[in-house]
Amino acid sequence: MDLINEIAGLFNQNITVYAFVGQSGTGKSFRSKILARKYKIHAIIDDGLLIQDDKILAGTSAKMAENYMGAVRAALFDDKNHRDDVVKALKKAHIKRLMILGTSEKMVNKIAIRLQIPQPLKYIHIEDIATKEEIEKAVRSRNIEGKHVIPAPASEVKNKTSKIFKDAIKVFWSKEKKVKEATDISDSNQVEKSIVTPKFSMKIRLEISQAVICKIVNDSVREFNESIHIKKLQVKTATRGYKLNLTVDIPQSTQIAEQIDSMKKFVTDNVEKLSGVLIEDFNVLIDKMMPAA
Repeated sequence: MDLINEIAGLFNQNITVYAFVGQSGTGKSFRSKILARKYKIHAIIDDGLLIQDDKILAGTSAKMAENYMGAVRAALFDDKNHRDDVVKALKKAHIKRLMILGTSEKMVNKIAIRLQIPQPLKYIHIEDIATKEEIEKAVRSRNIEGKHVIPAPASEVKNKTSKIFKDAIKVFWSKEKKVKEATDISDSNQVEKSIVTPKFSMKIRLEISQAVICKIVNDSVREFNESIHIKKLQVKTATRGYKLNLTVDIPQSTQIAEQIDSMKKFVTDNVEKLSGVLIEDFNVLIDKMMPAA
C-alpha cells in the first residue's frame, strides 16, 4: 500500500477519494448517491462512468457491453481513450471529493491508479449500511430480473442507453436512516436513479435450457402435491425470462383456487431460485378433476 500511495502521490492530490465496496448486485449503485450525501461527495465513479450530482460528465457505461468480460474491462478503464476521457473530465470539473464503487478494495485501488488520483481515504462496505435482508433482495433483483442501477436520473441515462433503459425510480433517506423507494417525498430527501437491463445479463438468463426449466417444474409440482398429475407443460421465452403454461389433473377440493395459487408460487420460487431466471407469466389449466383419495 505504501508503494501504491507513493505512485498516487505523483498524480492529482486535490481529490479526496472514498471507496464503496460490495459484491456485484448487492445494491451499491442503488445506495451510492445517498451515501455520497452523507459524506458531502458530489461525484461518483461507477461502472465506467463519471457522474457529478445528476449529470454524467464522461465515460462509457460497462452496462452497454455485449458480454460480461467487456463489462469488466469497461469498469476497470482498460481502454486508454476511455480512461483519458474520464481523467480529463475529473481535472476540468475541479472535483474535490470522489466516491469510487467497486466489487473489492483491490478493484477500487486499481481504478484510482488508472485515473491518476490518490488511494481512498476511507473504505465503506455495503454490509456497513445495508441489512442482510436488503442485500439478499438486491442480489435476487440482479440475478432473477437482470436489473442494474445507474446512479443518475432518466434524463441523463435514457438517451445514452436507450437500448437497455427500462425505468426510473426515486429513493429517499427516511428519518429511520433507511433507504426506501419514494413517491411523494421532499426533494431534499430523495434522488432519482435509472434501471437498465444490460445485453450480457439478458444473454446469460436466456441461455438456461428449457429442458432444465421443465425438470424443475416437474419436480416442484411433485414436491408440492404428489396427487397433482401434469398432462402438458410448455416453456416459452418471454421478454425478460420465461412463460409457463401448465395443464394438470387435480384432486377434487373445496379450495381449488387457493391450491393452484399456492402451487404457482411454490413452483415459481423454486424455478427462480434454482435456475436464476425470471418467470414472467404462469398459466395453469385444469383438465380433469379427480376424486379425492
